[in-house]
Amino acid sequence: MRKELLEQLRGGLVVSCQAFDYEPFYGAEMMAKMAVSAKLGGAAAIRASWPENIRAIKKEVDLPIFGINKIMPEVYDKFRDVIITPTLTSARAVAEAGADIVAVDCTLRQGRTPEMIQALLQEYKAELDVLIMAEISTAEEGRIAAAGGADILSTTIAGYTPYSRQLDEPDYRLIEELAETTTLPINAEGRFHRPEQVVQAFKTGAWTVTVGSAITRPHCITQEFIRAIHQFKNQEKTGK
Repeated sequence: MRKELLEQLRGGLVVSCQAFDYEPFYGAEMMAKMAVSAKLGGAAAIRASWPENIRAIKKEVDLPIFGINKIMPEVYDKFRDVIITPTLTSARAVAEAGADIVAVDCTLRQGRTPEMIQALLQEYKAELDVLIMAEISTAEEGRIAAAGGADILSTTIAGYTPYSRQLDEPDYRLIEELAETTTLPINAEGRFHRPEQVVQAFKTGAWTVTVGSAITRPHCITQEFIRAIHQFKNQEKTGK
């Protein structure tokens, strides 16, 4: 069954349907509508955060769900804080809500060692009857997670650790490194804004590609257009 699920995802687009409480599309009903729209567009799977959203999406679409449980600190530092399904309790909550794949932060931040990451993965796999996706930021973390028993590797956190490459575009080199050094399916995620970038990810070894903000967060899409307009105006002023 798990092999069938992985084959179903091969070459497919995963659409991330997420919103924070300060965004206008926040709420389980809105996330479910986004997921329905993604399915109509041909998505192979949905990525969603928090049990209530996963339950709502599961009622509306029959696509596989990549489930995460973001545990947010009062003050969030993206380079420091481990927020993606950091505990077995948080993982069990999204699995019981209907996630087919549970994603977990497997970075070496906050003093975590390779042994700690591998023990965490083994605990999840022993307790949960779902696929486990390790979200990493470097090839080293990918190798650690693969040795720990992860079913899928994801580049989600590339650029969100102080020691990973800081890029404006997807980290294609990381996808290549993971493909060269592990045999696991690779979910490419992070800073995908255009279709040609998704195609490039598949060319470099991705099994699936996840796109979120460029599809499901209108304010982020608007910002991209505004940024381009500002650049154009600045070029006019300077004559360049």
